[in-house]
Amino acid sequence: KGKCPEEGWDESTIELFLHELAIMDSNNFLGNCGVGEREGRVVSGLVARRHYRLIHGIGRSGDISAVQPKAAGSSLLNKLTNSVVLDVIKLAGLRTVTSCFVVPMATGMSLTLCFLTLRHKRPKAKYIIWPRIDQKSCFKSMITAGFEPVVIENVLEGDELRTDLEAVEAKIKALGAENILCVHSTTSCFAPRVPDRLEELSVICATYDIPHIVNNAYGVQSSKCMHLIQQGARVGRIDAFVQSLDKNFMVPVGGAIIAGFNESFIQEISKMYPGRASASPSLDVLITLLSLGTSGYKKLLKERKEMFSYLSSELKKLADNHNERLLDTPHNPISLAMSLKTLDETSDAAVTQLGSMLFTRQVSGARVVPCGSVQTVNNYTFKGFMSHANDYPCAYLNAASAIGIKKQDVDVFLKRLDKCLKTFRKEAKQEKSINEISDANTATEQLEE
Repeated sequence: KGKCPEEGWDESTIELFLHELAIMDSNNFLGNCGVGEREGRVVSGLVARRHYRLIHGIGRSGDISAVQPKAAGSSLLNKLTNSVVLDVIKLAGLRTVTSCFVVPMATGMSLTLCFLTLRHKRPKAKYIIWPRIDQKSCFKSMITAGFEPVVIENVLEGDELRTDLEAVEAKIKALGAENILCVHSTTSCFAPRVPDRLEELSVICATYDIPHIVNNAYGVQSSKCMHLIQQGARVGRIDAFVQSLDKNFMVPVGGAIIAGFNESFIQEISKMYPGRASASPSLDVLITLLSLGTSGYKKLLKERKEMFSYLSSELKKLADNHNERLLDTPHNPISLAMSLKTLDETSDAAVTQLGSMLFTRQVSGARVVPCGSVQTVNNYTFKGFMSHANDYPCAYLNAASAIGIKKQDVDVFLKRLDKCLKTFRKEAKQEKSINEISDANTATEQLEE
């Protein structure tokens, strides 16, 4: 039926299935005689086994989704993967999605492919409206496609950075709707930035007849992010949304899913991809979903949500113990942020030093964001880079509860963070004592004089 099985398969069943697909490819026929330039020849047996002898890749020279006659097994693998992934996206909350395909490129290049497809529909357009998010690949995806990003600064509401809808609409009116390729919004992001106001942006796009592309990088694992996309498509316009395979399905980096509510447009994007492509990302995600089944994937989503609540409550306790606070970002369902005001007041280097200390203690993924850092990306200068705003009120540390996280990960992280912060407090106390002694000695010397 082309759907993800409810209960996962065991490894031997999956391997048998893959071997059956592989013997349908011409390079594995016993009497095959290949005289072309691409015949699926592989010198290393180790490489052949690594790919289950599915060597031909997916698609044909003109269309990544096309069936390749001499690679019936690989073509079937591709069709099944896209069908199973579509089923899981619906399971994650997007009931009305109609089409998707796995593309062997990470999120940034997949967004570029979407923008290049829109170019043929809007030949006069040269601008992309982009509510600011300080992440290089989504910014460079627009530059690589040859468009000019129009950066819309976020609005500070409490601790949260939210979409400035008035600025978006004002910029559309100033530039002219026909000169704008699309609005490029974001769901999953680092706190204190929160997902864009997709419903309102979708209505604006529908009103001005402007395409809308959503960067949903690691949003499949969040019911809230998926709900935002569903609502945006219901009340307005969303042309395509892109998500990473590795972040949502725990497979190696190198693939993404481009999905949407208009099947013909998603097919246009797939035809824009030049040539055939590697089957590895499709193979990885199919194996993973067959081993998990829908019940296994639902369990992972449930555990992630529980761990988010646990991380949030425990990080708040730790923050209170160190005279810091957990920033109030209720609209971000994956990422959390803890202020580092005390460290920032100690010295300019203290915040970045904390990041180094955590990294050397094998804490990966935590980000420390100092105030006022400036960075230039493709000739665009961002003030306060990494904080998604020119002047965020405080330095902070990020931690996220992503799919696959365990209680042990949270506990070890908090223990190591606590130890690092105590080290800073001890050093600051010692420095204060030294300064006090120095001041006392100076005062005594002055009295003696």
